[in-house]
Amino acid sequence: MRKEWLERNYYEILGVEKNASDKAIKKAFRSLAQQNHPDANKGDATAEARFKDISEAYEVLGNKETRAEYDKVRDMGYFVGGQGQGGQPYVRVEDLLGGMGGGGSQFDLFSGLSDIFGRQSAPRRAPGQDLTTQVGLTFHQAISGVNHQLSIDGHTVKVKIPQGVADGARIRIRGKGAPGTNGGPPGDLMVTVNVAAHPVFERSGKRDIRLVAPISFVEATLGADIAVPTLDGTVKLRVPAGTPHGKTFRVAGRGVADAKGTTGDLLVTVEIAVPTNVTDEQRELLEKFRDNGPEENPRAHLGV
Repeated sequence: MRKEWLERNYYEILGVEKNASDKAIKKAFRSLAQQNHPDANKGDATAEARFKDISEAYEVLGNKETRAEYDKVRDMGYFVGGQGQGGQPYVRVEDLLGGMGGGGSQFDLFSGLSDIFGRQSAPRRAPGQDLTTQVGLTFHQAISGVNHQLSIDGHTVKVKIPQGVADGARIRIRGKGAPGTNGGPPGDLMVTVNVAAHPVFERSGKRDIRLVAPISFVEATLGADIAVPTLDGTVKLRVPAGTPHGKTFRVAGRGVADAKGTTGDLLVTVEIAVPTNVTDEQRELLEKFRDNGPEENPRAHLGV
């Protein structure tokens, strides 16, 4: 049972309700972390402290298991409306016993009380707390993987970012957290990955890459071979005659390679680009095409 869990309301720190969804918690964390990140608030001690609080809160609430444990601890032992001597929050004995399944011994009971209020009859080994931090990557760094160095509490930690890492992923580095007490093991370092958006490419799932390629009306109607960019060069893509707007083509093996060597595909969605400026001659040709074109109504299925 962790004493700091009784003292800190992580839901309040992230500005969410206790019944907030995992998605809402992640969204709140990302927004607050961006606002208070040390890189964006140079020399602002308040923002730095706020960032550490936000990271600590998300470390607990961002994981389903630790969130459930946190909720159980607070529901079991802390009563906002009840106070003991000196205005201190009290813990009901029956709740502690209930939390032990009803079979807790007297020794277990007082051990639990000493954990909550920080009083122990004898020093015992305790693991160090986990620490949290963030690392920003470019789109290509996330695709190919990179070795990164982080400065944590005055010392440097090397982080190996695996290839194909996704935005928002968390990497655990064992033994690089806060030191333990009385010979206890150190905690871990949790690194949240923030991947910058790319102006052309977009991730689709774990291994596929999505791309939008404009094509002309003539290319869509008559067909064409067009060049499209990939992560490592360009490829030729055959656009068949009569290709509709929004058609998606799959270019095999041009996506993201994961740690096992499996490579995804490049998904190319074509969009017909409508010209905004046409010459008189071009307009005349288009009008002839319209007048001599197929008579079927393309909106017939709409009932108009």
